[in-house]
Amino acid sequence: MAVTTRTLGRSGIEVSALGMGCWAIGGPWAEGTQPLGWGAVDDDESVRAVRRALDLGVTLFDTADTYGAGHGERVLGRALAGRRDEAVIATKWGYTFDEASRQATGEDASPAYLRRAVSDSLRRLDTDRIDLYQLHLADLPVPRAEALIGACEDLVTDGLIRAYGWSTDRPDRATAFGHAAAGATAVQHTLSVLHDAPELLAICDKYDLASVNRGPLGMGLLTGKYSAASTLPRDDVRGLTPGWLEWFRGGRPAPEWLRRVGAVRAALTADGRTLAQGALGWIWARSGRTVPIPGCRTVDQVEENAAALHRGPLPPDQFAQVERQLAALRTAALRDADRPHWPRPTHPVTHP
Repeated sequence: MAVTTRTLGRSGIEVSALGMGCWAIGGPWAEGTQPLGWGAVDDDESVRAVRRALDLGVTLFDTADTYGAGHGERVLGRALAGRRDEAVIATKWGYTFDEASRQATGEDASPAYLRRAVSDSLRRLDTDRIDLYQLHLADLPVPRAEALIGACEDLVTDGLIRAYGWSTDRPDRATAFGHAAAGATAVQHTLSVLHDAPELLAICDKYDLASVNRGPLGMGLLTGKYSAASTLPRDDVRGLTPGWLEWFRGGRPAPEWLRRVGAVRAALTADGRTLAQGALGWIWARSGRTVPIPGCRTVDQVEENAAALHRGPLPPDQFAQVERQLAALRTAALRDADRPHWPRPTHPVTHP
């Protein structure tokens, strides 16, 4: 059964049930010698991909000011020129960067930086409002995050943002915003058939928050195009693998994750879906609040993912079969407290 739209939490904003993740279209950027992008990118193809997504009914576009050190927002703004009212733009703030050198420089959790960051994002996106503004500092202590709520509410009152949320895999962080922040409407967190997030989904239910899902295709593992022999280029964040990235190791797919892909492939594709479409269908079947945002940088990728909308959630029997196959594997999964949280700067910058 087709699934086309969902409501973005308590904001009431209607979005397509599938979003487009825009990390990759930011192009190269780095922290020192560690690449944080997905390698070289064709900006013209990125623009075509965004516009094709709109044509196919995808309305939610998720980026961050730090992707490509500002370049990702500029490309998205260019792609949406003349079609801004068709789109729901989600972006993030909290990490600092130098646009000229395309280097990540640290983080800033101050209200003053928040106000500067939103102004800069509006300029790069060439828009007068951001629909969903998300705190990008996943591990920020709760009191420091709560100190930002007043500034976020002011931005809502001023019409510069429509709603806000937190990009975090930490249940206590998600709970803090859900409980204390009137304008909070979403939690962005990892969710895929390879990695469930029951605590975060329960928090979204309790506080009427949208569950915006990064990594729904396991950074490419659930597209089926990678094997144990695959090697990623060194200008790709997956190729020179940082410690916080769990899906790849030493520039190759991590064997334990490839085993999980193999375990569920048949069940996810049993009704004729591609592996990626089956993985997206699992997410929609998992919860009515989920909005997966698979990363795309080509028209072909957009078209394959958007086709999943017409197939909708996995039917109950197919979903149950996937769960049975994953049960044993999940008992060996990493505990949430030990999981890395992207991105974690090597040298955090402390601000008052």
